[in-house]
Amino acid sequence: MITGSSGLLGSKLVKASKDHEVILTHSTRPLLPNSVKMNITDENEVLRIIGKFKPDVVIHTAAETDVDKCEVDKEHAWKVNVEGTKNIAKACAEMGIKPVYVSTDYVFNGEKGLYDEEDEPKPINYYGLTKLEGEKHIAKIKDHLIVRTSVLYGWHRLKKNFVTWVLESLKQKKQITVVDDHYNSPTLADNLAELLLEAVENGLIGLYHIAGRERICRFEFALEIARTFGLNSELVKPIKMAELKAWVARRPRDSSLRVDKIWKELKTKPLDVSEGLKLMKEQAPSF
Repeated sequence: MITGSSGLLGSKLVKASKDHEVILTHSTRPLLPNSVKMNITDENEVLRIIGKFKPDVVIHTAAETDVDKCEVDKEHAWKVNVEGTKNIAKACAEMGIKPVYVSTDYVFNGEKGLYDEEDEPKPINYYGLTKLEGEKHIAKIKDHLIVRTSVLYGWHRLKKNFVTWVLESLKQKKQITVVDDHYNSPTLADNLAELLLEAVENGLIGLYHIAGRERICRFEFALEIARTFGLNSELVKPIKMAELKAWVARRPRDSSLRVDKIWKELKTKPLDVSEGLKLMKEQAPSF
C-alpha cells in the first residue's frame, strides 16, 4: 500500500512498482482511477481500509510538506504529520504489517551538514518537528523502515517543486533570486522510488538516509538546471538566506545527508545532481 499516491514520490512509487500488487490511497484528488480515498487523520478509517486490504507493507509518503504552511497552521501540520502517522503505525502494529516512513533532512538544525544516521536530530522549524515525531511512532514497531530524504524533484502533473519552478521561470525569461548559502542533497523522486522499493524488497529495517549523493547550494543547483536544459543561467541571481523575505519558517542552513549506509546495501545507487537532471530531461520531450 502506498499512501499519498497522488504526490510526487507516491506517483513515482506507483510507476516503479509494476512487479508488485499495489493498493493506492489518496486524501484529496486521485491521479489514478483505482486509488482509494483514505483520510490518514481519521483513525477508524485508516484501521478499516488497511484492515480491508491487509498489505504486507505500507509505504507512508502522505504528509503536509509545505514548510511555511506547517509553521503558520501548526494544528493542521500536527494532525497530518504526527496523528496521521500515528494512525498508520497503529494499524500496522495491530495487523503485523511493515511500515515504511518517508522523513526529511529538516529534522536537523543545519549547523553541521552531511548528516549521517547517527547524528542527533534537532529541528528548527515545525515541519521538521512533526516529521521527527512521526519517526518516533514508526520506530516503536519492530519491523520498520524510516527513510530520510532531501529536496525531492521531478515531473508531476499537480504540484511544482524547485526544479520545475526554475524551469518554468527561465523558460518565461524571468529573473529569479536563489539562495547561495543554503545546502541540501537534491533527490530525483524517480531514483528515490527505485531505491525505496529495493530497500523494501531486500527487507531492510531501521533508519536510512536515501537522498541525492551530492551536497550543493540552491544557487548552484539552479545554475545546473539552467545548463542541463539549455536555458539562460544569467537570469539566476544569488541571494543570502538572511535577505530572503518570502520564507516564514526558518530553514536549516546545511541539511545535506550522507548516503554511505544505503550505498553499501543496494545495487541501485543514489544519483548526483547532474545525473538526476539528465534523467529528468530525457523524460521531457519538449526540451
